[in-house]
Amino acid sequence: MPTPTQDEAFDYVIVGAGSAGCVLANRLSEDGRATVAVLEAGGGDRSPVIQMPSALSIPMNSPRYDWRYESEPEPHLGGRVLHVPRGRVLGGSSSINGMVYVRGNACDFDGWAEQGAAGWDYRRVLPYFRRAESREEGGDAYRGADGPLHTSYGPMANPLYGAFVEAAEQAGYARTDDVNGFRQEGFGRMDRTIHAGRRWSAANAYLRPAMARPNLRVTPHAMATRVLFEGRRAVGVAYRVGGPGGPERRAMARREVILAGGAINSPALLKLSGVGPARELTQAGVAVVHDLPGVGENLQDHLEFYFQVASLQPITLYSSMGLVSKALIGMRWLAFKDGLGATNHFESCGFIRSRAGVRWPDIQYHFLPLAITYDGRSLASAHGFQAHVGTMRSKSRGHVRLRGPDPFAKPVIRFNYMSHPDDWAEMRACVRLTREIFAQAAFDPYRGEEIQPGADVTSDEAIDAFIRDKVESAYHPCGACRMGRPDDPMAVVDPDLRVIGMERLRVADTSVFPTITTGNLNAPAIMLGEKASDIIRGLDPLPASNAPVYEAPDWRTRQR
Repeated sequence: MPTPTQDEAFDYVIVGAGSAGCVLANRLSEDGRATVAVLEAGGGDRSPVIQMPSALSIPMNSPRYDWRYESEPEPHLGGRVLHVPRGRVLGGSSSINGMVYVRGNACDFDGWAEQGAAGWDYRRVLPYFRRAESREEGGDAYRGADGPLHTSYGPMANPLYGAFVEAAEQAGYARTDDVNGFRQEGFGRMDRTIHAGRRWSAANAYLRPAMARPNLRVTPHAMATRVLFEGRRAVGVAYRVGGPGGPERRAMARREVILAGGAINSPALLKLSGVGPARELTQAGVAVVHDLPGVGENLQDHLEFYFQVASLQPITLYSSMGLVSKALIGMRWLAFKDGLGATNHFESCGFIRSRAGVRWPDIQYHFLPLAITYDGRSLASAHGFQAHVGTMRSKSRGHVRLRGPDPFAKPVIRFNYMSHPDDWAEMRACVRLTREIFAQAAFDPYRGEEIQPGADVTSDEAIDAFIRDKVESAYHPCGACRMGRPDDPMAVVDPDLRVIGMERLRVADTSVFPTITTGNLNAPAIMLGEKASDIIRGLDPLPASNAPVYEAPDWRTRQR
């Protein structure tokens, strides 16, 4: 092993400048009393393709900004291999995501507490969502007014956005004024992390304002290779700059090491450091420091498909897909930070329950006035529109494992998508309930043929075949370092995010979620960073909220 060329000591060493890591870097350094180091494997986020909201599919599919992870062949999806984009850049996945801001349902967080994550119930996390946020339309009992993270709504200029909400109302669903406020269930506008026409990533919101502080050191292109221990006490992080052949350096931690590398990298780094299931580590050629069987297990994600319909009117974004149109949109955005380049195009949305007896929404909709895949690679041949439709609480569970002791080898990622029979029933409901919404009168002026799944896809068998071939990840991996009670044999961190059985070592990112939330994960990841920063600093938690939340009064007997 090469001799380390550089050892530096800090109070805190944070691995990963992603959604939670950026928050922690800002908050732990804000009073000037602690020195903080952030190790980020990726580089800068200044590129226009990151900052321009409508260019979101470019960084998401770029080796420069994405880890380029893939799942193992998924046995219940016909052996398909799915892309698992994860941000490798300042801002992490908040710099390559779709900029959708959805906090989740109150029942999600109450469920965390019931599963052993004491202090993470909705009343106690809502104040941290509010502290993080600066909502363009102002704050209230649910929304923040002066936080670092700017959120906004799209202009809803295309009539198809409103038609989607109106059609849902005609189908018997409610309209909601704010899916992140009192009532998530229903249809309405979608919040976005876009500010003044730019992507408002965690890097823009939290990291960049803090980088001028003398007590904060951010090191890009720094690949963490293992946590350093004295016994079971974390004392630093070994890392390399410049790839596998670069010199090994060490960032030593006087107080704590905090892993914030994300849903895939945090469990992998724990295992590379000798913390995880002993048998797996031994087989991978890693010396065991602490046998912790839950590391890498409990991996969860959201799946979705694209329900696509041809448009009778030429009002969709298809007109803007040509090279000349894209160039003009880009030039206008560069000059004025407005126009079609200044939106992510997800401007209306919905949350519904799949059947009677479901207490809170388990289906999510993103509406898009274009028929295209999320990665931008497959565009319909004419005008069309679509809803991204997916279930929220799959019962399938996967894992993250090592291929061997090489920290530069990609981990083994297997989600075991659709391995539970209930997942199939819920996905069939997604197809049928969505088809009903698009059949409403509000879409009569626009609705052409059903492009996908296709009007003939009606039987359980036909729907299952469509799902098997076409369902995609919604890019929301989480759960593989699950938070729970210290005596829970499969918990990895306790409610204070301390790795169970270790000292001075925490994990603070979406990998600690006990169960996945109802919606996109960036907002709860940032909330987690905010709450974690108070826990780490030993501050009193923010006062719990008493704001009421909506629950369908007849959820036991009615689907809508």
